[in-house]
Amino acid sequence: MAKRGKKYLKALELVDKNKAYTVEEAVELLKKMEEVLQRKFDETVELVFRLGVDPRYADQMVRGSVVLPHGLGKELKVLVITQGEKVKEAEEAGADYVGGEDMINKILNENWLDFDVVIATPDMMPKVAKLGRILGPRGLMPNPKVGTVTQNVAKAVEEAKKGRVEFKVDKTGNLHVPIGKISFDNQKLVENALEVIDTVQKLRPSGLKGQYIRNMAMKTTMSPSVRLDVASVLKSLEAKAA
Repeated sequence: MAKRGKKYLKALELVDKNKAYTVEEAVELLKKMEEVLQRKFDETVELVFRLGVDPRYADQMVRGSVVLPHGLGKELKVLVITQGEKVKEAEEAGADYVGGEDMINKILNENWLDFDVVIATPDMMPKVAKLGRILGPRGLMPNPKVGTVTQNVAKAVEEAKKGRVEFKVDKTGNLHVPIGKISFDNQKLVENALEVIDTVQKLRPSGLKGQYIRNMAMKTTMSPSVRLDVASVLKSLEAKAA
């Protein structure tokens, strides 16, 4: 186990290990930790889920995307791979790069990766498939399940620019989703977090038996994690939806 620094250990003292926190309390606690940690960069805040699924089975693979109400705190570069009239649609929607086979070849031949999101129209996917070994490991491969393979190019670009986050459960059943920067005000982080939790909850596999979200925690890039009260958070979301 890695040796923790003095600031980390001091921040850890702020966490009550016997308590499960509300989202609002967790955000407030992370802000207090930040004052102790005094990091020299704007740390990313993320939600960590422990799900009761077995990702080895296709029907239990939890994967999706969510548009954060307040974005991620950074401008995303969007590449659209398309052709014909969709080129103009992508450009007008604000895509940073638009093209067809020229973009595919640029990635293949130059290992060009100056983008954060890749969107493709269905007609281009047979050609985009050859990028799988490059884009796949980086989580950039277009996928209809998360809205990045679509005919509605304008909507996909706009959502990506607003702060759409893609996520996928790992092989151990854990899910990590960024929700913004620690510099965001409390309410923005709370609203982003609740949007993510609500989205993940709605992706519960239909045939799953037993508890779906087993544990949830919130943390920054280098802070201790703060355990969330799963039952309380889900109950509040149900009340809000009613």
